[in-house]
Formats: sequence, C-alpha cells, structure tokens
Amino acid sequence: MAHNGIKNVVLVHGAFADGSGWRGVYENLTSKGYNVAIVQNPLTSFADDVAATTRVLDTLDGPAILVGHSWGGTVITEAGNHKNVAGLVYVAALIPDSGETSGQQYEGFAATPDFVIDIGEDGFGFLNHDKFKLGFAADASDADANLLRDAQVPVNMAVFGEAVTTAAWHDKPSWAVIATEDNAFDQAMLQHMAQRAGAKITTTPGSHAVYLTQATVVADVIDDAAESALAPAA
Repeated sequence: MAHNGIKNVVLVHGAFADGSGWRGVYENLTSKGYNVAIVQNPLTSFADDVAATTRVLDTLDGPAILVGHSWGGTVITEAGNHKNVAGLVYVAALIPDSGETSGQQYEGFAATPDFVIDIGEDGFGFLNHDKFKLGFAADASDADANLLRDAQVPVNMAVFGEAVTTAAWHDKPSWAVIATEDNAFDQAMLQHMAQRAGAKITTTPGSHAVYLTQATVVADVIDDAAESALAPAA
C-alpha cells in the first residue's frame, strides 16, 4: 500500500527510449496499491519534455514521487518544482543544478566509449545499432535489448545544451539508483551528482537500463521514497 499519503508515482523515461521499459516497475508498484503514470516524452526540446511531465502531474490528486531515468533526471529536476511532487528518484540519471545544462555534467569525468550516438543532419540522435546493447542494456536479454534498440526514440541533441532554471532537489528530498555497470555515465559522475543533490543512494549491479533489468530494486527505492518523503524530520 502507498505510504504517508503518497499514492501517486510518475515515471519519466530518458533519451533513446520510450515509457514501455518501465513495465516491470509499473507492475511492481501497482501491485502494492500505487497509482502509477508513465510520461511519454517527445524528446524534441527540454521545454517539451517538462511540459509533458507537468501535464501528467496536473492530473493527480495529491502528492507524488517523480522518477526519472537518464535524461529524464534533468526533466524531473525542473518539473519537480510542481506542487504535487513530494520527492524525486533519480535512476541512472542526470542531476543538474540550477543554471546548469545536462552536457555540463560530463565535464571532468571519464568518457564512455561504448555509448555511441549517431547524429543526423537534423540534429536528432539515435544510439548506434551495433553498440546499443553494450552501451545501454548489457545485462538485458538479447530479445529485450533488441526491442529497446528497435523502438528507440531519437532525441534532439540540443536538449543537452539547455539549462535547468530551478533544481527541485534543493527543496525536495531525493533518492538515486546507481548501476555499477552503467556504460552511459562514468561512475564518479553518477556519485558526484547524487551526493551533491543530497540523495539517498542505492548502488546495484546493472546496466544503464537498470530500470528494466533491476525493476524490483528500482521499485523498492521508489517505495522507500513514498514512505519517507513526507515523514517528519527526525
């Protein structure tokens, strides 16, 4: 059952993906009595993705835990200022500060050569077909990785140069799930962002697609956030 009055969870996918990868997390949480909504980001601009998330938040009756994977972390950092958001969960996610872009998060950290983006003349990027599984979903079955690869949604690469206005994690409690075999982000980068945000960190074996391959771990962190976000401070 939902805890401390928080019955709503909103799941926000990242770049090169759609909301379908959240199915395992969705089924876990709905079985516990949560009302779960999955945002479908257009990935056309930062403002468009924040607006898509805000539209879902506007439909809710009461507080919610807002969850973002990868680029979705940047989206929830801005959209998390919504009045219905009680807590933020970052899953293998970017966590920029106010005034920062997503691209700035990579500065000073190791490159990730297995995460290869092919960018078209229109400025939209796909993850490289041949490198997709290794870069995005190395611990998924071939069938699941192939479906993710072939259903991927291209992202307007300009979004990584757009700055967050106000980082919601300054005012809302946050949690972070970090996968130890994430080939999209340097481990030190993930730890730095999460620690700076004051997030409660859970580390687990897994690829960048940890939201799919470790759905129970991710759902348990969301459940913890729902239990704790509105609890009185000790």
